[in-house]
This record gives sequence, structure tokens and C-alpha cells, in this order.
Amino acid sequence: MTSHSQTKKQKLSVREMIDHKKNTKSLSTITEKLVPIILFLFALISILTTVGIIYTLLNETIEFFKQVPIIDFFTGTVLKPLSQNPEFGILPLINGTILSSLIAMLVAGPIGIMAAIYLSEYASDRVRRVLKPMLEVLAGIPTIVYGFFAFTFVTPILRSIWPSIDATNILSPGIVMGVMIIPMIASLSEDAMSSVPNSMREGAFALGATRLESTFKVVIPAALSGIIASFILGISRAIGETMIVTIASGSSKNFTFDITESMQTMTAYIVEVAGGEAPAGSTIYFSLYAVAMTLFVFTLIMNLLARYVSRKFREEY
Repeated sequence: MTSHSQTKKQKLSVREMIDHKKNTKSLSTITEKLVPIILFLFALISILTTVGIIYTLLNETIEFFKQVPIIDFFTGTVLKPLSQNPEFGILPLINGTILSSLIAMLVAGPIGIMAAIYLSEYASDRVRRVLKPMLEVLAGIPTIVYGFFAFTFVTPILRSIWPSIDATNILSPGIVMGVMIIPMIASLSEDAMSSVPNSMREGAFALGATRLESTFKVVIPAALSGIIASFILGISRAIGETMIVTIASGSSKNFTFDITESMQTMTAYIVEVAGGEAPAGSTIYFSLYAVAMTLFVFTLIMNLLARYVSRKFREEY
């Protein structure tokens, strides 16, 4: 009787284990099916956000072009949105944006690439661990601080050297923007050069090359895709900069190539219009979105160009 009872209990125990395993397997199957869906929804958030931004910009930009001819907007050299006879030519803003970005790259490019060469090829591991974080601290400084630095420190120095320069000009913010994007170019370029195998350097040394020759004839050509991509991303960052140019370049909508004069960039114009002077539904209000759409296209082209260059010139080791 006891043996029969024990056998029955064992059968029940085995049955319970089987049922428990089935329930666990069922729960695991449901979880495995739900997890990809949840992750897909999280990934979809960024895509939907981008679609929402594009829809908003396009919708308001179309309203603007119903009131202002698109040819006049992209070919006009006069921007007077608040005059009695308003004119909406974007060329002064594009001109200011491109000039400030070029000045920034003339500052950041040489300094950034030289810093990257030192960190990658000449600095010891100990020095690199100290200098690279210190260099990247520049990237963490708020851009509004850079703006006041350009207006209260750099501009007075430039005026002491160059008395004819305006109190607000495009040169000063361009220089400071260059300082701001040095960490981006230096860090990305250093990463690209550090990824070049040491065997390539050792091969150059074995052929009698100096460290400098090895750097410029072997390492930099091998890391060219990453270096070019860092430059393009730096330009994209400069084009989208807001507070530095808003504070230090002024609000004069001049179409000129004189970097000592006050100019306005696309981002500075957006800040000005968004400040509350433009009533909702007015032409100047819609011009904000047309300029923002143009800026969006600029930065999108820069990012696509950076990806193309990275893939086109990528070296496989």
C-alpha cells in the first residue's frame, strides 16, 4: 500500500514538473515574441520623430512659398522681413553661414589634425590618457559661454589689432566656433589613426622612414576616410551652431564677403524670428520654417557626405 502511494506521488510530481516546464516554455515563448516588438517600437520612435520634424517643416515651408516665390527666396540678396515692403532673400543668411563655417574649419582643421597626429603617433600612453580627456573638455562647454567669450574677449583683441573691424563681425564667432569643434576633429581623427595596424608603421620604419614620414605617407593615407569624415562632421557642426553667432556676429543681414562686418547666419535668424516679433500666421513667421528647412537640408547633405566618404575610402585591415 505504501509502495503504491509513493509511486502515485512520484507520478504526480513528474506530471507537475512537466506542466511547470510547459508553462515556463510558454511564458518564455511569449517573451521572445514580445521583446522584438518592444525593441522595434523603441527604434521606431526616432524614425517617427524625424518624420514629424520633416512634416512640420514642409507644411509651414509650403505655406511660405505660397506667399513668396521660391526663386526670389533662393536668389534674393536682400532680407528685410520687417520693412513696409518686406523682402525675403536667403542668400545673406547662406553667405553668413558658409563664411563662419569656413573660418571655423580654417581654425579647427590644422589644429585638430596636428593634435590628432601628436596623440596618435608621438604621445606616450600616459600623456595620451591625460591630454585627450582635457582636450575633450572643450566639447562640454556650453555654446552660450563660447558666444560671450567671442564677444567680450576675442572681438576686443581683434579690434586692437584691426581697428576697422565692427563690434559685431563674422570673424570672431568663426574663430571661436573653430576652437569649439577642435575636440571633434582631433578625437575622431586620432581614433582613425590609432586604428591603423602597427605592422604598417613597422614596415615603414624597416624601409628607413622616419616617424614623420611614416605618419604622412602611411598612417594618414590609411586613415583618410575617418579624417575626412571628421572634417565634414565638423563643418556640419559649425553650420548648425546657434548661440555663438547669435551673440557675436550681430543681426545685420548683409550680403557681403567682408569678414570684418556684421552678418547673420541661418540659425541666428531663426532665433531672432522665434523671439516673438513675428505674429503667428504672418509671412515672416512662415519664413522661419523656410530657413529652418534650408538648414536641415544643408546638415543632411553634410551627414550623407560624411557617410559616403567613410564608405568610399574605408580601408580594410
